[in-house]
Amino acid sequence: MICATNVTLSYGKRVLFKDVNIKFAPGNCYGLIGANGAGKSTFLKILAGDIEPDAGTVSVAPRERIAVLRQDHFVFDEETVLNTVIMGHEEMHKNMKEREALYTKPDFSEEDGIRSGELEIAFAEMDGYEAESEAAVLLNSLGISEEMHTKQMKKLEGGEKVRVLLAQALFGNPDVLLLDEPTNNLDIKSIAWLEEFLYRFQNTVILVSHDRHFMNQVCTHIADIDFGKISIYVGNYEFWYQASQLNLQQKRAENKKTTERANELKSFIQRFSSNASKSKQATSRKKLLEKLTMEDMPVSSRKYPFISFKPERPCGNVILEVDGVSKTIDGEKVLDNVSFVVNGRDKIAFVGGNSLAKTTLFQILAGEMEPDSGRLSWGVTISFSYFPKEHSAYFNGDKTLVEWLLQFAPPKEGESFARTFLGRMLFSGDEAIKKIDVLSGGEKVRCMLSRMMLSESNVLMLDEPTNHLDLESITSLNDSLLKFQEVILFTSHDHEFVNTVANRIIEITPGGVIDRLMTFDEYIESTEVAKTRETLIRKAA
Repeated sequence: MICATNVTLSYGKRVLFKDVNIKFAPGNCYGLIGANGAGKSTFLKILAGDIEPDAGTVSVAPRERIAVLRQDHFVFDEETVLNTVIMGHEEMHKNMKEREALYTKPDFSEEDGIRSGELEIAFAEMDGYEAESEAAVLLNSLGISEEMHTKQMKKLEGGEKVRVLLAQALFGNPDVLLLDEPTNNLDIKSIAWLEEFLYRFQNTVILVSHDRHFMNQVCTHIADIDFGKISIYVGNYEFWYQASQLNLQQKRAENKKTTERANELKSFIQRFSSNASKSKQATSRKKLLEKLTMEDMPVSSRKYPFISFKPERPCGNVILEVDGVSKTIDGEKVLDNVSFVVNGRDKIAFVGGNSLAKTTLFQILAGEMEPDSGRLSWGVTISFSYFPKEHSAYFNGDKTLVEWLLQFAPPKEGESFARTFLGRMLFSGDEAIKKIDVLSGGEKVRCMLSRMMLSESNVLMLDEPTNHLDLESITSLNDSLLKFQEVILFTSHDHEFVNTVANRIIEITPGGVIDRLMTFDEYIESTEVAKTRETLIRKAA
């Protein structure tokens, strides 16, 4: 168990938490949610002891161990992958290092023998003799193959390092597990394994994630940071969302009824207060009016951008034909004879383990890159808008947000239009005139979505649009794509996003393309698809 008692933290005049009192109990998995900047990652750091609160304390039961998913990808660069995982259990790793130092001493003394015996007993109690095999199982389950276990961390790519650090946090059955965005850089198979691991995990888990499906699968409770406090709700994210929306609607309905009743009473009082025969009734209604109270609706830190894609014209009969497209990058063949035809109202999710292959395909479709062979043909009625995975080039220079947006607005529109548009995308007041080179990742994504809305295209191409977005913005984007009546081509690691938007799945494998008209969940569960994938992988090998 881990407890926060009267925890308060402020940055200047801005209060993140005030007098927070929470107990996180064993056997439960808590999803920590809140708007961007609400303090989710900060609160995890307070629980981990990495940040001291202004007031209050964090306590754990005696001898309980806290494990944290670390975000510093370079601190273990000189360590081997296997050793990095074992370092997640600090006491065990310290024991291993001391044992190793003792046994390599040339002048091993009687005192050293006594000490080594003590270390051996403690090592056995910590299941140290199973440490390497446990670490290897975790790594393999997260897609880090055995030949990589002895490599130095600095030899790994960024996504591989993240997986090793996740294995480090999970290692050794910690009593309290703190995870900040644990599904980042994980493929579908690894996420499914992690879901199963956490489902079976008997101790306390507190996590931050923007993956709604993941939280629905693993969370038993939701800890919501809003209104300057943290409230605990029993249930997963979907239950919290439905319950919170229902509660909000009920409060609004009650306030509406109160307003209507107050107006009726005021009208009666005005009409009959000077009428002698009705004066008693008017006085009675004045007393009723005084008793009516409106329930306060606190201002939430949670904001939803207004996202709406409206095509200037519908798509014609011919959308897109891709025939035999191949592409090699840095000696690696990322696309090999890819062919498909896009039909009207297709919502196609492109999936597969190789993110470079999907991004390369989108760049070719957008005309930013030429294929080595093959061809593609867009219909004459088609106008497409492209959201690239890497979009930092759009934000070079010293333009203000207003100036940046007006580049993509109709020629007749000016600052007033831009400010109104940006306000709906959560850039209000002075936010609209800040420089584009200081925008955060989430702010840049909202700008790129604004650019797409202004294009009024009838085909939307989005390569990982949910990266950097908070849950509120993901929900708004998700809802807007559900309403879009034309064609969508997209990639995303957000399971819920893919499953709700897509009506067709195209998987790019090393041996070819799998193309099915079905939802994402149906695709994952299909034994026929699994057999086809295995055949294509064997063919490529």
